[in-house]
Amino acid sequence: MSQTQVRSGRSARDSSLAYADNVRPAARYPEVAEVIDRYRGHEGCLIQILHAAQGIYGCLPLDLQMFIAESLDLPLSEVAGVVSFYSFFSVNPRGQHTIRVCLGTACYVRGGKKIVDHLRESLGIDVGETTEDGKFTFEIARCIGACGLAPAVMIDDTVYKQVSAAKIDAILAKY
Repeated sequence: MSQTQVRSGRSARDSSLAYADNVRPAARYPEVAEVIDRYRGHEGCLIQILHAAQGIYGCLPLDLQMFIAESLDLPLSEVAGVVSFYSFFSVNPRGQHTIRVCLGTACYVRGGKKIVDHLRESLGIDVGETTEDGKFTFEIARCIGACGLAPAVMIDDTVYKQVSAAKIDAILAKY
């Protein structure tokens, strides 16, 4: 058993966390270890390693953060601090598609809040959560830089303009 497994008191097989591709945490440590070896010693390498690790896992659970901290000989608080500071890092499994509703001033004034309320109800989740089927993760963006298209919604890398509560259902049906 690894130090991480001993310290947490459970093995990867015992973990109740399910990941997007159904791979348990420790099963992918060798892939993350390769990334750590590639970046080790480079100034500011932690963010690059975390980004790559999230690409491998889909999120950065505490077990993985502990593995990275131990591998880089860093305190867990430093790794966890970076993960919690940057919004593009997630500690929970994410959905297949990410819905971001812009709530910048223009989008908010033109109905962004109504879209948020509609999505909460229709998806049955709150902001920051993922649907039970793993299809959608729902987020808020402070501004996506599409003010002339307000209210705007971004799904993955596609921006939808002048979205209304009625239009969002038709958009989501494509996914």
